[in-house]
Amino acid sequence: MAESDYYNPYTMFEWPDTLELDKPWMSEDLVTLAGTEFWDELPREQQLALTRHEAVNFFSLNVHGIRELLSEVVLRIHTKTYADASEFLHHFIGEENEHMWFFSAFCLRYGKKIYPAAPNLTPATDDGLSKAASELVIFARILMFEEIVDYFNAHMATDTSLPKIAQDINRIHHQDESRHVAFGRTIFTQLLQQVKEKNPEDIPRLVTYLDAYLDYSIRSLYNPAVYRDAGLNSPLELRRQLLEHPARAEAHDRILKRTRKFLARNGLIAQEAVA
Repeated sequence: MAESDYYNPYTMFEWPDTLELDKPWMSEDLVTLAGTEFWDELPREQQLALTRHEAVNFFSLNVHGIRELLSEVVLRIHTKTYADASEFLHHFIGEENEHMWFFSAFCLRYGKKIYPAAPNLTPATDDGLSKAASELVIFARILMFEEIVDYFNAHMATDTSLPKIAQDINRIHHQDESRHVAFGRTIFTQLLQQVKEKNPEDIPRLVTYLDAYLDYSIRSLYNPAVYRDAGLNSPLELRRQLLEHPARAEAHDRILKRTRKFLARNGLIAQEAVA
């Protein structure tokens, strides 16, 4: 599929000089204020401004996430552990590099910036973990990142209220990520089986880490710089209130539902977390 579905991203997109300011750039039900009184209180012009900055932040997160995963995958290609996967990993690296290009192109053309990456506040994991468990962490992070991003891509790919270039980028990325998620789940399952057979004592620490990483990933969507750029007051306090808001907790559950079910099936999350 990676070979037969290949496309040239440098020629396939039509990049308009500017994007409409009277259209949302990100689906309105996906912005971090959605479902709260904070969104309802904003005038329409400011709501649209927020969607623009949230879109640039979301694509910026993709740039940073892809850069991280590429650095890890390149180190593993054609090593003994991943010999059978190396052929696909060449395609994976090429596709992810192209994804990073078109996400950054959108940010720089229309947002005039790439938002900086948030500091990684997840706990250290390599201290004392077995080699298999450490490898599992790497591919778990890649898989979780891709599944969270794909939730947004799939929604915005068909949202006709968005500018066409925003729809196209989300559609193409969703198309490629379906393969990457399938591959990621296969590698994840194989590495997990090794951990369960050889180092079962690592499982509780993996459960704690993966839960913390999901939380970190969700929190990275809430960028005070976005709120400041959109003209919202007290961006740090707003972020705090949003992260504690019941409506946002429900949104997080929707975003993470697929990933949590997968982890639960593999014994890496409490079943009640996916109820």
